[in-house]
Amino acid sequence: MSRRFYIIGFLVLMFFDTITQISMKFAGNTALPMKLNLDWGLRVLKTAWIYLALGGYLGSFVTWMTLLKHAPVGPSFAASHMEIISVTLLSIWLFHEPLTSLKAVGGLLILLGVMCLAKDQKPKGGAA
Repeated sequence: MSRRFYIIGFLVLMFFDTITQISMKFAGNTALPMKLNLDWGLRVLKTAWIYLALGGYLGSFVTWMTLLKHAPVGPSFAASHMEIISVTLLSIWLFHEPLTSLKAVGGLLILLGVMCLAKDQKPKGGAA
């Protein structure tokens, strides 16, 4: 497998994970006020956001299983959490959440960790 396969695969995984998290937030906001009863459950099921979130979970699962079949586990696991950065950035824009210095440093550390783990890894089969 080529590096292009991994890059595209992890971008697709990040897309699905991001869609899932953002859709869950929209679904939760749509179904407010939250009360664990039948009425609240029906309100959740009436919003399209919950189905987009479920589709995102399915897409993430299929993409993750495909990547794990070919990619080394260490860097794959780290890269699978890149959606934390994309969700944080989209939350700033969509939900007006603040970007704190702690969030910025955390995002930078995630990127550095993924790069460190991926730097010396070669894909199965020795392809570069």
